[in-house]
Amino acid sequence: MAERSPLIYLRGYAGPPSGVDKQVDDPFYGLNSGATHIRVDGDGAPRFYQFEGPLLRLMIDEDYELLVRGDQHAYLEAQDDGTVPAESVWVFRFYDYAASTFGTSVTASPEEFDLEKAAERLYDFVQLVRRKTGAAKVHLVAHSMGGLVARCMIQKVSHTADPNAGTPRVPGADLVDKFFTYGTPHGGISFDVGGGLVDWAMETFGPAGSAMFAPDRMYTYLTPGASDGEEPPAGWQPQDIPESAFDVRRMFCLVGTNAADYGLVEKAVGPRSDGLVHIDNAYVHQAHRAYVHRSHSGRYGLVNSEEGYQNLRRFLFGTYQVRVDLCRLALRRPPGDAETVWQAEARLAVRGLPVILHEQSAAHYCPVQLNQEAAQHTDADGRVAPVPLATAFLLDPEHARARSQEQSPNRARYTLALRVFHLVERSGRFFWEDHLEQVADWEDTLIVDVGHPDQAPDNGLHVWAGWNSEVAGEVDRVDPIKRDPCSLTAEDGALHTDIPLPGPALPLLGTESCLRLTVSRVR
Repeated sequence: MAERSPLIYLRGYAGPPSGVDKQVDDPFYGLNSGATHIRVDGDGAPRFYQFEGPLLRLMIDEDYELLVRGDQHAYLEAQDDGTVPAESVWVFRFYDYAASTFGTSVTASPEEFDLEKAAERLYDFVQLVRRKTGAAKVHLVAHSMGGLVARCMIQKVSHTADPNAGTPRVPGADLVDKFFTYGTPHGGISFDVGGGLVDWAMETFGPAGSAMFAPDRMYTYLTPGASDGEEPPAGWQPQDIPESAFDVRRMFCLVGTNAADYGLVEKAVGPRSDGLVHIDNAYVHQAHRAYVHRSHSGRYGLVNSEEGYQNLRRFLFGTYQVRVDLCRLALRRPPGDAETVWQAEARLAVRGLPVILHEQSAAHYCPVQLNQEAAQHTDADGRVAPVPLATAFLLDPEHARARSQEQSPNRARYTLALRVFHLVERSGRFFWEDHLEQVADWEDTLIVDVGHPDQAPDNGLHVWAGWNSEVAGEVDRVDPIKRDPCSLTAEDGALHTDIPLPGPALPLLGTESCLRLTVSRVR
């Protein structure tokens, strides 16, 4: 098994002082809340399904330890360097300093929460965990504002001299192995109503420092040397992380698409959100991401969901990364002056799991906008570069089988369901005369196996792939999908193969269009 890194969890925004006091009374800052939901059985009756909290699941699934011992920080300080297990989980309790429930045990009086000060303390805590465990790096797992605290540490604090010692700090890229965020407002928080008044009120009178979520204010705590009130330069984007600060390929952003479960705030934020954070603001550019139909927090929130946990586990501990791109796209254009809007829906499922790991759909306000993607990925010669559709992280089949998941010798399987449909616009309005709502122009499911040939684990990595429309019988019983694996080409340390699209898709997406699978071993 590859060397493991300690995990540090960071919670999100707690609100006014009463909210802070409520959260610090929870030993795990709410990050171990479980959930229940129902599924419908063969008789149409709802059935109970129980999800344990993510901290407990890591202990069960990955043999991590949760070392509290009354006070995790005091426990760490008391241990000899290099003696604490690296396979351990820690909760960074940055709100304790702003709580009134501890009297003078932490500070003489509660502090007003300050994001940069929290990031400074996170840097010190990461260094403490590294020193006591002997681990080279840590994993950071953050909900909501916790992701901004982590980014402040990675992008600014770690690139600023230590004010006490006057010496350079360790760069964030040398501290953090992988970085996972649940519903973090990487692009800030904005509102769909109020003509800008809600944004102004939130920034000026926001409770307990909620102005930190205003996009223009993010420049201060994400940029080395920036000071309060300094205007960002033209073109600066909060969703960009400089390559010199951190490799965004080691980052995963979970994006929620269910605004309805979050409450009244959704009325101001709008439906294209998780109830608090807009879909388009919930990820870092070029980082891995998945869309799931969960709300920002609460009973049906991102953190206490099976979808969130399974994406987290596979990103941190997966053996393979499989990326799917749509290549040589050439969208069909209608006659006349009407504009055709082409959209795709993508749904990713992994064998052995009871949930969908990624879902972009029109019903959830986040389909793949093929026209926009084609325009963004077109070069000067008019050629469309590959359009990314989805990325999956797969556990080692032997490891997963030992945990009673993804049962198959030497292989991990996933499916990517695709639907392509169009809308017609004239003069900026949808034209419904010939429209068939919810009817796809083409749909099919790609079935992919990744692993080794049966009984030959040392015979190299192989990929088998086929379309559901081309195989007979139940999808989960088709094994192997094809007698021979796909032809793989090695490039940049990864394996590539092109999967032709079924015939009915070609008139819509281009006669030479295909899906490209890129498979790489990440552990």
